[in-house]
Amino acid sequence: MIIKNDSFTVIFLDSVDSTHKYLKNYIQNSGYKNPQLVITQNQTNGIGSRDNKWIGKKNNLYFSFVLSKELLPDDLPIQSASIYFSYLLAELLKEQGSSIWLKWPNDFYINGDKIGGTITNFKNDLFYCGIGLNLVKNNHFNALDISIDVNNIIDKYTKIINKKYLWKKIFSKYLLEFKKSKHFSATVKNQKISLENAILNEDGSIDIDNEKVFSLR
Repeated sequence: MIIKNDSFTVIFLDSVDSTHKYLKNYIQNSGYKNPQLVITQNQTNGIGSRDNKWIGKKNNLYFSFVLSKELLPDDLPIQSASIYFSYLLAELLKEQGSSIWLKWPNDFYINGDKIGGTITNFKNDLFYCGIGLNLVKNNHFNALDISIDVNNIIDKYTKIINKKYLWKKIFSKYLLEFKKSKHFSATVKNQKISLENAILNEDGSIDIDNEKVFSLR
């Protein structure tokens, strides 16, 4: 099923191996004309950070979207797009009553448990972003702590993206939330590094162990 709202063409799929792969193939074959979003609740072979697989379960939320660079705020650092897209979604879910928060740079958490994540690629002036979010709790994974209407959330989220909130505004909010990340670690050069002493820079990178690290995801 395909629908159009004010800003995106949204493609609903019953099942797909990867929304990210599907979308990239779609753009390669059909070209980019306007922002597109592909969504499913059954993804069988998703892509995670650092080319890892994201093992999904049925009835969770998986979607990917693409939009041109010109549709995003001029002050957005390309390398920190994952933080930008992730925080916009987290903020929307918080407004619905969730306690979700964003661990640097692209992981969704409820308390101390990861429930999802974001990957972002930039190619030919197009941003590709894929997001996976657990809606159903099981023996291995926690899930979002509120019930949501998926169609309603996607509609609101795409409209928020369309508003082009400045990175400066998003960063000022995320800077406060970043304190939670200091209790966790992140993978840097394939090694788990504590974020306890990390310093968040205005471009979304962190200073850690005398090295500047970008999210690049």
